[in-house]
Amino acid sequence: MKVVPVPVRDDNYAYLLIDDSTNEAAVVDPFDMTKVQAAADKEGVKIVANLTTHHHFDHSGGNEASSYPDAPIYGGSTRGAADKVVKDTDVFSISEQLNVNPAPSLRGIRFFLGGCGRFFEGNASDMHQALSYLGSLPDSTVVYNGHEYTKNNLAFIERIEPHSPGVLRLRELVRNAVTTGKSTIADEKEWNVFMRLSSKEVLNTIGANLDADAASIMDTLRTMKNKM
Repeated sequence: MKVVPVPVRDDNYAYLLIDDSTNEAAVVDPFDMTKVQAAADKEGVKIVANLTTHHHFDHSGGNEASSYPDAPIYGGSTRGAADKVVKDTDVFSISEQLNVNPAPSLRGIRFFLGGCGRFFEGNASDMHQALSYLGSLPDSTVVYNGHEYTKNNLAFIERIEPHSPGVLRLRELVRNAVTTGKSTIADEKEWNVFMRLSSKEVLNTIGANLDADAASIMDTLRTMKNKM
């Protein structure tokens, strides 16, 4: 399988997930159908499915104008024009190489490279549960961002945990204009403070006790990040 990032808007990504044995592709969050189709044409692939991470317009905005009437639109709810609703535990196949296990992935953006999403439609406990699941994936799992927020996330990490194991490598990574697809779950567990809630440096910085519960730590971190 080949993953092709498609930059849309100023800091959003859509993606083509390509089955190179059939030249078929699923598109993720095709906000701008013109750019998505141009990328598909360049790769010589046919779009056969649409995966919508969540209903916010900057991700689902291209669904209603979709020029792929035969391609089902998968999502966590019918909001955002999805016509195939999937649950966290569902597994489905689009083609021989494209097998999808949504887990929390079609229920909103849970984390970015070096950070996590705002709690628009959930709370700190929900986010902790989602990131704990993502942290249980194989360390080699590659991270693809919904947004290019890595430089800003690095600034927050340097404020909260400047001596985290991976911060030096993350500083090198943000020298690239595009960071998506260049980190793994193992990397995130070394530099993403939202996945490092038991770090003594994190706890000291935010003034939390060693026995503080994970949800309260998560909530404090996200509140601090919101104010940056």
